[in-house]
Amino acid sequence: MTAPEKKGQLAQEYFESGCNCSQAVLLAFAPDCGLERDTALALASSFGGGFGRMRELCGALSGAGMALGLLRGYTGLEDKPAKQQHYDLIQRLCQRFQEEQGHLRCADLLEKLQGEPGPEPADRTPEYYKARPCGRLVACAARLTQELLEETA
Repeated sequence: MTAPEKKGQLAQEYFESGCNCSQAVLLAFAPDCGLERDTALALASSFGGGFGRMRELCGALSGAGMALGLLRGYTGLEDKPAKQQHYDLIQRLCQRFQEEQGHLRCADLLEKLQGEPGPEPADRTPEYYKARPCGRLVACAARLTQELLEETA
């Protein structure tokens, strides 16, 4: 198994243990980012379910973006080339994710499932995991993130 596949599998395991989609991806990269488990979980907690369960940008991508920001982000506020390079990296992530999954938006990725956006999280039952594509989506986002990290090393 390749390093990107291992990151994907780890993210899926975190999701299946109760993490939201964003937490699962960021937690898979937390050691690389120098984040403690609880810090990673708290930082990504708002981004699950397409940002606070509003079904906007896929939370797995938000977690991937946080990891890429910590590992390849810029800090020079006037450094336009660094900003451009980072935005290019994020856009490459999103393009690859969309090519593989068809959408970037949570609501579009979950379109075949019943339910409306709202603050109440769904119960994590075996049926929940079986019906949702989210485990596959977090695995994809983490794998693509690791691939991009390796390409930009």
